[in-house]
Amino acid sequence: MSERKMITAALPYANGPVHIGHLAGVYVPADVYARFQRRLGKEVAFICGSDEHGIPITIRAKKEGVTPQDIVDKYHKIIKKSFSDLGISFDEYSRTTSKKHYEVSQDFFTTLYNKSKFTEEVSEQYFDEQANEFLADRYIVGTCPNCGNENAYGDQCEKCGSTLSPSELINPKSMLSGNVPILRETKNWYLPLNEYEDFLNEWIIEGHKDDWKPNVYGQVKSWLNDGLKPRAMTRDLNWGVPVPLPDADGKVLYVWFDAPIGYISFTQEWAEKNGKKWKDFWQNENSDLIHFIGKDNIVFHCIIFPAMMKAHGDYVMPKNVPAFEFLNLENDKISTSRNWAVWAHEYVEEFPGQQDVLRYALLSSAPETKDNNFTWKDFQTKNNSELVGIFGNFINRVAVLIHKYYDGIVPAGNENSDELDEVSKSAKEIEDFLENFEFRNALSSLMNLARFGNQYLQTEEPWKTIKDQREKAANSLFVAAQIAVGLAQVCEPFMPFSSEKLLKMFNVQQMSWKEIENEKILVKTGHQINPAELLFSKIEDETIDFQIQKLENTKQSNKKTNPNANPMKDEITFDDFTKIDLRTATILEAEKVEKADKLLKFKVDTGVDVRTVVSGIAESFTPEECIGKQVMILLNLAPRKIRGIESQGMLLLTTKPDGKLAFVTPDEKVENGIEIG
Repeated sequence: MSERKMITAALPYANGPVHIGHLAGVYVPADVYARFQRRLGKEVAFICGSDEHGIPITIRAKKEGVTPQDIVDKYHKIIKKSFSDLGISFDEYSRTTSKKHYEVSQDFFTTLYNKSKFTEEVSEQYFDEQANEFLADRYIVGTCPNCGNENAYGDQCEKCGSTLSPSELINPKSMLSGNVPILRETKNWYLPLNEYEDFLNEWIIEGHKDDWKPNVYGQVKSWLNDGLKPRAMTRDLNWGVPVPLPDADGKVLYVWFDAPIGYISFTQEWAEKNGKKWKDFWQNENSDLIHFIGKDNIVFHCIIFPAMMKAHGDYVMPKNVPAFEFLNLENDKISTSRNWAVWAHEYVEEFPGQQDVLRYALLSSAPETKDNNFTWKDFQTKNNSELVGIFGNFINRVAVLIHKYYDGIVPAGNENSDELDEVSKSAKEIEDFLENFEFRNALSSLMNLARFGNQYLQTEEPWKTIKDQREKAANSLFVAAQIAVGLAQVCEPFMPFSSEKLLKMFNVQQMSWKEIENEKILVKTGHQINPAELLFSKIEDETIDFQIQKLENTKQSNKKTNPNANPMKDEITFDDFTKIDLRTATILEAEKVEKADKLLKFKVDTGVDVRTVVSGIAESFTPEECIGKQVMILLNLAPRKIRGIESQGMLLLTTKPDGKLAFVTPDEKVENGIEIG
């Protein structure tokens, strides 16, 4: 078995925070594995970073009126802090917009290009003439041919779930301009995946039929059975890593080409900072490459990226890709767009000091081979019944009793007691499970050791035997101390914050995993321990009810017919409403207000009088567009001075989807001064 472990975790997409689905399906198990391998004495590089290219980021940027860089800067910071707060022990957490990543990605592409590994193909793609750019599938919207949804994307209908291509949409339109796009020829570079089918069949289907997870192996086998096709490794976009060729202006590397190369570029960044040789991890057969991912990334990590590395020729293949299934939330699919999630950064704020509770709950429900479910009630039960009632209870009893009867000094005991074998047995079980990526079973072994400790104390009853069988009482607390210190040691990969507290409480240093497996005596007679410290605290119903209500509020918000609509303002009475005087009116004159880019000054015929109104709508209308327009005006709004001009009333406008304003006008021309209501 290799002494070097190259461990990667799927790059989180930097267009939103991370949630418990990400944590349970990738990052917490990956961290457990990395921490465990370090304890085995392996040389570990645990690498990750933010994936900052791709269409969803540019779409979000346009929607929010900011640059893509603004979006990724914001979420990279949030994501990185969330991981740190939850104890995810990356050796390097970088980002795909880094200079090093651009260099490594472009060099990788150039190597394949110089080896003639790409084919050049010309195809027709939709082009927006007004925006003057080719449209990615997500920038094309139209009617779904399967269910009639008028807002289907060029790659998928989110209403019926159908996978689509832009050419299948009925009445396609550009999301950039709203215009009908045209087809225009463009050239891109393709990796002929079909040429790697024999290699992939031999490496995975024959080579890993016995040691890869069934869900991973089955999905890869299905893809290969269907036959692979060439896939474009470049895109016509303005956000991404530029294609390093002279005839490739306006083209970037396909996000699924550059993103996995991030593992390599981030390793290089880490190696340069820490005096390591990155090639020892990526280009040495004595290094085990392990990818932790979710099931939606299997094809990229088991087919496309390996084909890229095989084409390059210098890289080792993954030893294992332990992909997880999905975690649901309260029996519903986690959804970023619907805000149906428990966000990592919010959890840290709302449950201070309880990071290990979430880690424990997610590991115990980890979707290892099938989708699983997280509920707040189950979270509460796992904390109160298991962490508080079993684990914490045993630790507290041991520390309190040793302080009560022996002034905090570990008493003498029988160093050949059979019970002392339980720690070693548990450590070996955990090792076997973790080496096979069975995290839930490993966690159960940990908790079973705590259960054994509780049962042992209950049977021995040192609080009774101390009265007339002092030697027996001393032995039972000596044994219990070994189990408690064993728990402090073996819980570290799973609950690092609790392990740190326990090591301080028992005044011991962290040991290697092999020492725990081979040593019966982990803390010697006469050793001074510190007073008991509360490891876990009970989580009350009110705390859980608050979280459930948050989700219920989200559910109600998702029922809105217009997701962009602001919440209803405070209720008013009918009497309040009757005080409002809304009238029809006509704009007679309009002009810009000097030294104010957003303001227009109007002379308005209200039917009651002709008055002056100032409105901040100059970014949506020219003065000429407004003259003669019939509008609605709030007549009895108290006058106020704006840039020295007294404004008498307010014109009614609304905001269109593109952010521009529109007047609220009657369907047909009516007299000025007609009351509305």
